[in-house]
Order: sequence, then structure tokens, then C-alpha cells
Amino acid sequence: MAKTNFNKNDLGYKNYQNKRIAHWDQIAKHSNKWKGCGGYYHKRLQDVLQFVVPPGQLIIDIGCGQGDLLSSMKPTYGVGVDFSANIIKRAQKRYPSLHFIQADAHELDPDPQTKFDFVILSDLVNDLWDVQSVLQNIRSFTTPKSRIIITFYSRLWEFPLWIVKKLWLAKPSLFQNWLTVEDLAGLLSLTDFEVIRNWDEMIWPMRTPVIHTLLNRFVAKIWPFKIFALTHVIVAKPCANNVVLPSAPKVSVIVPARNEAGNIARIFAAVPEMGCGTELIFVEGHSTDDTYSTIENTINANPHRPSQLLRQEGKGKGDAVRLGFKHATGDILMILDADLTVPPEDLPRFYEVLVSGKAEFVNGVRLVYPMEKEAMRFFNILGNKFFSLAFSWLLGQPIKDALCGTKVLWKADYERIAANRSYFGDFDPFGDFDLLFGAAKLNLKICEVPIRYRERTYGTTNIQRWKHGWLLLRMVCFAAGKIKFV
Repeated sequence: MAKTNFNKNDLGYKNYQNKRIAHWDQIAKHSNKWKGCGGYYHKRLQDVLQFVVPPGQLIIDIGCGQGDLLSSMKPTYGVGVDFSANIIKRAQKRYPSLHFIQADAHELDPDPQTKFDFVILSDLVNDLWDVQSVLQNIRSFTTPKSRIIITFYSRLWEFPLWIVKKLWLAKPSLFQNWLTVEDLAGLLSLTDFEVIRNWDEMIWPMRTPVIHTLLNRFVAKIWPFKIFALTHVIVAKPCANNVVLPSAPKVSVIVPARNEAGNIARIFAAVPEMGCGTELIFVEGHSTDDTYSTIENTINANPHRPSQLLRQEGKGKGDAVRLGFKHATGDILMILDADLTVPPEDLPRFYEVLVSGKAEFVNGVRLVYPMEKEAMRFFNILGNKFFSLAFSWLLGQPIKDALCGTKVLWKADYERIAANRSYFGDFDPFGDFDLLFGAAKLNLKICEVPIRYRERTYGTTNIQRWKHGWLLLRMVCFAAGKIKFV
């Protein structure tokens, strides 16, 4: 981590600090009488962060003001920090169930035993003396699972905001920083954080019936209009530096199998041992060949291999995967398609990416290396490329191959996805998008591992190109309303 050598006794900093404390103390005295046009802006910002931050978290909001944003996120334990004594008094009175601290973000020294799930810096970095030192400071009360949410004004709005404040239509402020997304991403990198995703909010920061909904929920998310947005939003996480697990995790490999009798023996032979042990969970789905009995016989012939055989009652690969995950006993969950177009020998690559902390959700990608001649039909390749672009846009993270069946994640993260499944509903018969959307909603770091895609050597594909392509398109439109245009 690059140290800042921040000096809190620096005369320039002390002058900055005293002026800003006096300024915001004065603003706080007149907050009850304030009749600016910022009410809609702050309400919209609350809605955005409520979407990003699930309720029931441990949250610290630095630069919390009078606590409205912190309260709206419904934390189980919430801490607000502000350097204005008058603002802190107002916050304590408004929200007695929350905890408020009067402190400067540059000098914040929280209890080292307290770690937070979310650190919020909302419209704060524009007003800081030394952004790098503040980011460096907050590292001490995060964990590898913590998320840092930063909102800040676009430089494009410097002059319009100056005009609005001069007209007393918004709370006045002192001289500010004007950072770009690239500036802040660089500062995060210097302090050992990495950006998971970023996006823009609000073209029209005033309440105007119909117009504000149309412009802010929809138009602001579409290029080129999004470049005119007022606010940048960044979600970041601590970098994975030499992650050491207390013990090697156990791995569960879930194998949905329908009419795949000829591939079962190879699965047993080729799936490698990973972690402290690897179990195979076969979910047989209404086969018309002897897949079920073949799995049963192969399990009996390999008593040294921890295995389960489940018979699927529902329909679709997604249902089969969820059944397998339900019965899995491992710490890590892997999906392996029984057609073996993704070689089982590649699974340790996924394992290493996950346990190293480089990602929290690992997705296979078949579109990097050349494929075997008959591995994927031409129109399927075109469809995959289209949906890759669509999902990258939807999720705010690069997804080159949304339809690859091999996906790997921690069981604890899957349980969080399953607990929040009601947000999307049971809309995905394939299972891939249920997991991808759920991972994105929880701000998990998604990483893709290139693999060489193989031809089938037994059976025929269960994918119906045009029927399933139309279904996928409908799912993209559905997801846009749930993820993008919120």
C-alpha cells in the first residue's frame, strides 16, 4: 500500500479543516429553514444505495450529515461520522438507534475490533483535503468481504452546480475537488482497493413529475446520454493480498445429467481432487436412456469417491443445479456439465482463482481460445457474443461468456444469493442467469477463466437454439428492469 505521509498538523490542512467545520456548523443551524431543490437528489441517492446495500448490514457512513442516508439503509449496526458538532447533534436527535461520532475523516480512529460490511463515502471525496489518506485510513476497519460505496459529482457539473448554489437553490459549499472515475480508481488502487463496478446516476436532479423518472431511471443509463449524469457511483472491495485460509476447503462438484450415460465413467475418472476433498453430486433429470442406472452402478464401483445421486423432480438445468447445491456438503460449489465440453481437468483453475481471493464468483469463458470444429454451431456463437455484450452492460462487470455452464462460488455466497432470490423470482430455467444476476446484486467480484471448448463425444445437445434464444432475450429484458433501470 502506498503511504501518504499525511500530516494532520500541516497549516494548510488545519486552515481547510477549521473553515469547513465553521461552514457546515453554520449550515446545520439553518437546516430546518432550508428550502433548496436538493430534496429529490438526496431521496434518489437513498433509493440507489438501498438497491446496492441489503438491509441488516454493519455500516459506517463517513460524512453522514444528519443521518438520513444511513438510516435509509436499515443497518443492524450503523455508525455515522461527521466533523460538524451541530450536524452530529441533529443526527443523534433524529436517529437515536444509530451511533454517531464527531470526527474528521482524515483522523478517524475507530475501534480496531469493529469491522464493517459497508463503508459509505457519499458526496464526500469532492470535499476532502487528502482523498488518498482517507481511503488508506478506512482500510483498517474492512474485511475481504467489505464493500466501499463512493458517490461523487461529475466534473461536467462543476459550473452548473456553482450557479445553483449561487442562486441558493442548493446548500452552499466551499472550494471542492473535481475527480474523474479514473482519478478515483487510481487512488483506490494506491490504497489496495479494487473497483468492482461503476455507473452514473441522475441527469435531472430535480423533482419534475414523469420527467425525473424517465431521465434518471432510463436515459441516464444509456450511452451517450449517461455522460451528462451528475453523480458517479463506484463499488470497490479490498484487494486480495496473500489471502490465507484457515484450512483447505472442501469442494462439491454438481453434475446435472440428462441422457448422458456414455459420459459418466469419464467424469469419475477425470474430475480431480481439490482442497481437502471433492465430492461428486449427480442430478439425473428425466433421461430416456439409462443415465440413472449408469450413475448408480459407477458410484458402487468407486466407493473411494464421495458421491451422491439425486433424481430431479422439476424441470430444467437451473432446477437440477439448485437441487445439487441444496445437498452439497462442500465449502465451494462447482457446476460441471455432463456433456464434458468443458474438460473436468480445468476445474482446479477455477478453484485457485476462488481460494486466492482474486474473485468471489468464477465463470468459464469459451470464446477466448479456438474451439474444436463441432463444439458450437455458428449461430450459437453469434448468440453467445450478443448475450455477452448484453450482460456486461447489465451487470457493470465484463462478462464475455454468460452461457458457459461451468460456474464456481463459495457456498456461503450461494446461500446469500438464494436468500435474495425473491427479488428476481423463479425466472431462469437454465440456472446461469439466476447465479450471475444474484452475484451482481450482492456486489460479488466476478472473474472469468478461459477454457478450451470441446466437441461432444456422446449424445446430442439439450439446447434448442431458437426457442431458448427467444427465452434468453426475454430474460435480458426482464433483468434490465430489475438491475439496470432501477
